[in-house]
Amino acid sequence: MERGLKIAISGKGGVGKTTLAAALALLFARDGQRVLAVDADPDSNLGTALGFTEEELATQRTIAEDRDLIKERTGATPDRPGQWFTLNPRVDDIPDTYVIEKDGVRLLRLGHVPRGGAGCDCPQNAFLRHLLRHLVVQRTDTVVVDMEAGLEHLGRGTTAAVDALIVVVEPGRRSFQTAAMTVRFARDLVERGVAAVAQKVRPGDAAGVGRGRWVLRRGGDGP
Repeated sequence: MERGLKIAISGKGGVGKTTLAAALALLFARDGQRVLAVDADPDSNLGTALGFTEEELATQRTIAEDRDLIKERTGATPDRPGQWFTLNPRVDDIPDTYVIEKDGVRLLRLGHVPRGGAGCDCPQNAFLRHLLRHLVVQRTDTVVVDMEAGLEHLGRGTTAAVDALIVVVEPGRRSFQTAAMTVRFARDLVERGVAAVAQKVRPGDAAGVGRGRWVLRRGGDGP
């Protein structure tokens, strides 16, 4: 079977990356592709953007919430810091067990540490990182990943080996700074390249678009 594209969507919080991730997933599905949409943002909204109801989402357990699974696969209890744990746990059976499907899109939500004061989440991070890499490298599906806001996922290498990283950017210094740093860090991780999608750009704002391109090409602050 032909390998589908693996695309990660990144950007500062609130710029519209979840909306873009949902739109791409639905378009790929309407094109007849087998699509897996992965919500890797702890502030999980991809399911809603894809059209799932609250009742449908309530039936789905996120990966990080399944403490028994994480303990079984990593050998460590999630709320106990200072443990040894497996860095390459088995994950190949996870996608088909935890997904829900609608309109041709299969949704997998990674989740987050479910309560405050839960201690070190290193076993969860190791498990989720290995799962994401499996989805990107081993699965033949077209995979669209809605990453967490900001840059932390780049430091953990969770976007490594994707075919393309799309950075969503809007007018504003903080958004451009996040986008520029994302481009800089991603150049060594992404297989085919990094692209940017501009939000809230007014018709005729050619000068602003030009400055944005300059910033992203340099991977640093604008003039």
